[in-house]
Amino acid sequence: MPEKTVRLTMAQALVKYLCNQFTEIEGEKVPLFAGVFAIFGHGNVTCLSEALEAVQDTLPTWRGQNEQSMALSAVAFAKAKKRRQLMVAATSIGPGAANMVTAAGTAHANRLPVLLLAGDTFANRLPDPVLQQVEHFNNPTITVNDSFKAVVRYWDRITLPEQIITSLPQAIATMLDPADCGPAFIGLCQDTQEIAFDYPIEFFAPTSWTVPRPRADKDKIAQAVALLKTAKKPLIISGGGVRYSLAETQVADFALRHNIPVVETIAGKGGLTHYHPAHAGPIGIVGSTSANALATDADVILAIGTRLQDFTTGSWTLFNREAKFISVNAARWDATKHRALSVVGDARETIVELEEAIGAWEASPEWFNQSRALFGDWELLLESHKKPTNAPIPTYAQVVDVVNKGARDNDTLIAAAGGMPGEVTKGWRVKDPHTFDCEFGFSCMGYEIAAGWGHAMAKDGKGTPIVMLGDGTYMMMNSDIYSTVLSGHKMIVVVCDNGGYAVINRLQQFKGVPGFNNLLKDCRVKQPFPVDFVKHAESMGALARSCATLEELAEAMEWAQNNDRTTLITIVTDAYAWVPGDADWDVGVPEVSTRKSVQEARVQQELIRSKQRVGI
Repeated sequence: MPEKTVRLTMAQALVKYLCNQFTEIEGEKVPLFAGVFAIFGHGNVTCLSEALEAVQDTLPTWRGQNEQSMALSAVAFAKAKKRRQLMVAATSIGPGAANMVTAAGTAHANRLPVLLLAGDTFANRLPDPVLQQVEHFNNPTITVNDSFKAVVRYWDRITLPEQIITSLPQAIATMLDPADCGPAFIGLCQDTQEIAFDYPIEFFAPTSWTVPRPRADKDKIAQAVALLKTAKKPLIISGGGVRYSLAETQVADFALRHNIPVVETIAGKGGLTHYHPAHAGPIGIVGSTSANALATDADVILAIGTRLQDFTTGSWTLFNREAKFISVNAARWDATKHRALSVVGDARETIVELEEAIGAWEASPEWFNQSRALFGDWELLLESHKKPTNAPIPTYAQVVDVVNKGARDNDTLIAAAGGMPGEVTKGWRVKDPHTFDCEFGFSCMGYEIAAGWGHAMAKDGKGTPIVMLGDGTYMMMNSDIYSTVLSGHKMIVVVCDNGGYAVINRLQQFKGVPGFNNLLKDCRVKQPFPVDFVKHAESMGALARSCATLEELAEAMEWAQNNDRTTLITIVTDAYAWVPGDADWDVGVPEVSTRKSVQEARVQQELIRSKQRVGI
């Protein structure tokens, strides 16, 4: 029989393929790719844009203001959709593509899927060097796009139009695989985009994708059960993988049935609501006294869906040397860290199997009651930092508390860098599951406002993204305020103006270095002055208000909630007052220095390292 084909350019075929990929969310069949963020240039405007324009009602294209921020919006969208629906970010060649590398790193570190498409040089090389081409004299195949190789899970360059037939399915499978999940990059040579090819019609058949749920090895399940049954003081660390596996209910029920307290990583925060009876607080460097005390005493730790980042483990100083780890993770790499009993499998299915195998065993009620008492003490400590005082400048803790109280149950808090992650991880009380996004895998300055756009798209009016950030981060990337006003996606932006990079100034001084080049007053400037964030936001079409007191902030939050568009609120915030932490962090401190303060900090750092579990 003659083969049935359709003749399309490579760019047209790529877009047609994307339009025919589907997924299921809460029982409803929806497009796998919800849309495209794009900035066009000579490397993609004549071919890729031609293909996208023709399907804009099926696969909507949104114009970003910055290549990095639009890709970050796509990352946040995937997080909001729990990795079950994706966005595309498309750029031209050269600087546009290079601008997306940071966003790719953010997606990679956080194990989040986004499809990155960038223009590339000519496959035939006849017009070389083309505009924006970097030339490597020893290897003419290298382009700017090779820089993505370090920060994506899947990388390809399309030099012949038929190559997308095998490349695109592999890219999607990688992005949806819970073990390998992360960004996929495909470079599109400019001349290849225009070439027509007779594609088999089967390539464009509607395809439904699901996120696989790999089951754990039964022997590993048995070993995990045996180890858990030896525990006198077991502890569950719930990571982001619990949320992406949709395993929150199973983990919470398992914890309650067996008297095991649950502490959350930064990525895992929001799997449980703040007042869930199993919840014992966030763990680690920006965690709670309750969770950290439990970690110190625990003898068996069940780590679920976490890569055990240093902010979770206190650079591996939180746990006693005799404590044993059981690591449940879809990714073998994460599950085998630090000599843990490795249980490689989907979080939800693995917990179900552990429940079936463990039977009626439960830990001591006294241990669980201790966790509740410690959590109560933590709540009292939080309240002591949040209560209003007569100080002329409010603290982060006070500001977070007011904004938290002004948030509706289904609003999503977004933070990423500076002092905000520590303050919201400690102080934000999650009201509904999955309403907390603190990007701290990459701690990417500039994620916050871009992420607000992505979350607003994903929420589709069911709650409002509330972005909290400092003035330093705001100055780094803010243009998607304009994007959200243009597109009608509302968010609330709260800018805590502390006069520079306050939290890194805190770390700098804590390790013995005088304040230098972080706060504006310590920089090489003619005269420091504050930015008028209200006027700046208003110039981008947003509504905005400056607050001088916590009372004004509360009123502004109510006003913002009732507005019909993106609203910015700014308040001067104390650059030196923070909710203290009780976990250690291993950072580099000079081994030799003429400064006594640095010498003393070095002694303290060596003490921290003496407490580390080295490789175990």
